[in-house]
Amino acid sequence: MKAGAFTDFKVFAGNSHPQLAEEIASIMGKPLGKATVNTFSDGEISVNLWETVRGVDCYIVQSTCDPVNNNLMELLIMVDAMKRASAGRINAVIPYYGYARQDRKTKARDPITSKLVADLLVAAGVDRVVTMDLHAAQIQGYFNIPVDHLVGMPILVKYYKEKNLDDLVVVSPDHGSVTRARNVAQFLDCPIAIVDKRRPEPNKSEIMNIIGNIEGKNCILIDDMIDTAGTITNAANALKDLGAKAVYAGATHPILSGPAIERIENSAIEELVLLNTTPIAEEKKIDKMKILSVAPLFAEAMIRIFTNDSISKLFD
Repeated sequence: MKAGAFTDFKVFAGNSHPQLAEEIASIMGKPLGKATVNTFSDGEISVNLWETVRGVDCYIVQSTCDPVNNNLMELLIMVDAMKRASAGRINAVIPYYGYARQDRKTKARDPITSKLVADLLVAAGVDRVVTMDLHAAQIQGYFNIPVDHLVGMPILVKYYKEKNLDDLVVVSPDHGSVTRARNVAQFLDCPIAIVDKRRPEPNKSEIMNIIGNIEGKNCILIDDMIDTAGTITNAANALKDLGAKAVYAGATHPILSGPAIERIENSAIEELVLLNTTPIAEEKKIDKMKILSVAPLFAEAMIRIFTNDSISKLFD
């Protein structure tokens, strides 16, 4: 390992996804840093660092998933503790960046929460952000600090290549995921199709039309996140109704809130491949679900950050 700007690095975890943090630290050849994140009786978050971080390259692994506000505040308070303890550099490793869906004003008086969260992280003292598959790539520009934007696509592509499916079509479940679907299709050397839908209100979608030839094909729906699963299951059912041979689905972030599991279970999706950027409760794991780990990719990226090596080479 080449010497970087710092003589040592340490990996810490909040309470959002300790299993992923432990896996990342293990791959990097380090134990997790000694820290506790508890709450006072009124719900205020209390952070204690039990080892020195002075001059150290620190990585805090914390997805801002459900409970979003608690996990975000944990991250901010851990950052503040490290800044006041003279950490050399503070890297917020956020596999799932919450509040990203409000990334622009679509109507009068809308907030832009993804920018607000970026401002909070910078104000708290974060020096660098490492994240994966932001809901909108332009969120990187909301930060005035370096952002390493990892992509989960290579993990999904590798999995589907090994499945060796024939007559493949990669399908975008909406217009927002077309670029993502096109990139996957390019690596799988197959055409794409697009589901044209309209969304009458948040977390509700209505299928309108399928653009492209999916009849008699194995279809792979690709999205960045699955929240209530309305979009992906409606798309899957529409594909099957219009003559698809089989429907598979893959996504980076398994939010899986509300009726998601029931919808997936009852949908035309034969297999749903998810990455573990957020924890999935045991009661939410079903037979048609396959979970792949992002830990090796994050660990390699974090080592490259420490040694000042190129991150982009991970995706060449």
